[in-house]
Amino acid sequence: MRKDEKPRGSPEGLFESALARERRCCLPSPLVQDLLDAGIHFGHRCSRWNPKMAPYIFSKRNSIHIIDIRETLRGLLRAKKFIARAVASGGDILFVGTKRQAREIVQRHAERCQMHYVVERWLGGTLTNFRTIRSRLQRLEELEALVASPQWETGYSKKMKATLSRELQKIRRNLGGIRRMNRLPAAVVAVDQRKEINAIREARALGIPTICLVDTDSDPTLVTIPIPGNDDAMRGIEVVIRELADAVEEGLKGRPEPAETGEARDAGGTVPARRSRRRITVESAPEAPAAGAPSAESTAVESVATPGVAGETPAQAD
Repeated sequence: MRKDEKPRGSPEGLFESALARERRCCLPSPLVQDLLDAGIHFGHRCSRWNPKMAPYIFSKRNSIHIIDIRETLRGLLRAKKFIARAVASGGDILFVGTKRQAREIVQRHAERCQMHYVVERWLGGTLTNFRTIRSRLQRLEELEALVASPQWETGYSKKMKATLSRELQKIRRNLGGIRRMNRLPAAVVAVDQRKEINAIREARALGIPTICLVDTDSDPTLVTIPIPGNDDAMRGIEVVIRELADAVEEGLKGRPEPAETGEARDAGGTVPARRSRRRITVESAPEAPAAGAPSAESTAVESVATPGVAGETPAQAD
């Protein structure tokens, strides 16, 4: 036995063996290795921390908090499971990343999984005032149709064309990622809770679940599913958004086909319901009495029933 090696039966030896066993159980995962290589476990300086992030902090080193990678993995797996279920049930996901480090990553992965995204300035009321946002998207479609029409070259002056072009670029830049969003999303995925606080507040006001990558200076209680991690490292953001986009694609595979949904809707439409009500009316009508002795009940049924049915029943009785 070496001098620095602890005896196996001592408390120090048991602690080191347990720690080594825990490291062997956690580190072989490729996802954990990617998270560690991306530096997602590095937080902010200790002077900038939020005390509500204490359960997610492992230790501190050189006045910098170290985030517990197990909490990061636990939050990421919970978010992936929730997103897969929400998308499989027919919901959509809105990705929000307006900070410089996350714009290109969020847009690329959101387009890959065919979901909505906001990478420019978050417009106030994007969720709470969705009707007005839809009107601006209709204006975007009108401008695009106008630019593509033959009248664009001959019917407008240079000044008017420049004004309409600037308006088109502005709407396309701010709302281009949500132009296909015809309803409120089932969940909102954001990068940096402090940067996207307006989006998170609107989602909370409408009861929409939120998933956010939170750093040591953020408040995890404002988010439905927090993913503790470094929200300033581009590689860390890449790994997290990539895994969430993969969960969206997995949920899309579990969605029912549109044709099956349309056939089921046709099978349960309103036409069979109208036929059943008409059949019930005929069956509930009393039988016609013998000839020469009409009753008040048969006269009432004759006046209430439809003309076709009322005309056939007395003739068959005669």
